[in-house]
Amino acid sequence: MAAPRVRTSNNEANEPTSLVVRFGPDQPLRLDSGKTLSPFQIAYQTYGTLNEARSNAVLICHALTGDQHVANPNPVTGKPGWWEVLIGPGKIIDTDRFFVICSNVLGGCLGSTGPASINPHTGKPWGLDLPVVTIRDMVRAQVMLVDHLGIDRLFSVIGGSMGGMQVLEWASSYPERVLTALPIATGARHSSQNIAFHEVGRQAVMADPDWCGGRYIEAGKRPEKGLAVARMAAHITYLSEAALHRKFGRNLQDREALTFGFDADFQIESYLRHQGMSFVDRFDANSYLYMTRAMDYFDLAADHGGRLADAFAGTKTRFCLVSFTSDWLFPTEESRTIVHALNAAGASVSFVEIETDRGHDAFLLDEPELFAAISGFLRSAARARGLEELA
Repeated sequence: MAAPRVRTSNNEANEPTSLVVRFGPDQPLRLDSGKTLSPFQIAYQTYGTLNEARSNAVLICHALTGDQHVANPNPVTGKPGWWEVLIGPGKIIDTDRFFVICSNVLGGCLGSTGPASINPHTGKPWGLDLPVVTIRDMVRAQVMLVDHLGIDRLFSVIGGSMGGMQVLEWASSYPERVLTALPIATGARHSSQNIAFHEVGRQAVMADPDWCGGRYIEAGKRPEKGLAVARMAAHITYLSEAALHRKFGRNLQDREALTFGFDADFQIESYLRHQGMSFVDRFDANSYLYMTRAMDYFDLAADHGGRLADAFAGTKTRFCLVSFTSDWLFPTEESRTIVHALNAAGASVSFVEIETDRGHDAFLLDEPELFAAISGFLRSAARARGLEELA
């Protein structure tokens, strides 16, 4: 009997365990860099059924290290989908009512064209030959996917962190195609502090001798140590000091006393090392470079003459923004700035700040107040549009 096939992130980059749509030379993607990507592919998952009126589609946008497996087991790790707490039959985003779509972003590593994908022009992995992509480029590719699915207007676009950036870009660039928008724990631009943290991560990856100038797949190597350190540094920003203290404090890891060495004496050290090493099994190092760069480049106001309100001029989209009190990666002030711009543009907007000590990652966790806000907003929007079956 043959041994079962083991899926790895490299397998998934080219043969995704999900739906995939391939756009040929007749459908090129023009990028912000001025370059054109063709051919290319987008991997995606869907849940639920598209209704006859095609009015119940919800697009979920994933964060930096997410993927299309939002509500099903991840094929690499076997772990539950990253937002299964929110999405599924009878859940807040009810797949008995909504047709949910989630795609791996352009530049990702689980089936959409990214640096680990095979470059059709060379037969080798793209590596750093792949043009740098932006949040707007990711959204352009998603628009082509939504067109492919025959959907003119999305009932809602929802996402947190980098996913929230995509939501804002959708609402700004394609307002007529977005009925409601839910940007969570995000901002209209990346701060200099966030860019700084990303640069530390990128330098950690590139300093790993197994990075091989980005050609590690061809060399049969993986820059695991560098990527693990990058993940460790980033993971700290997803938490809060209060959460770290509550969870770990200064507790020792499997020992009664300090070792006076450099092993993981403290639980927090062991936790971060585990987070780093488990991450490298499911994520591509070059994709990490591309994803962080896309976030760094995001500045919605700069794309509209420096005035954020102009990004939403004349919009009919209904917005609900959510922030968390302990999120220092995207603090509440970032959301308030967007709310003020939407008010100036005359948009319909609500805003919820949720008190929690769980930090930025609160949007991925079981937060009843978050669920109540999302549920109430979607039901209200459905009733306002006469879509009673979705309310």
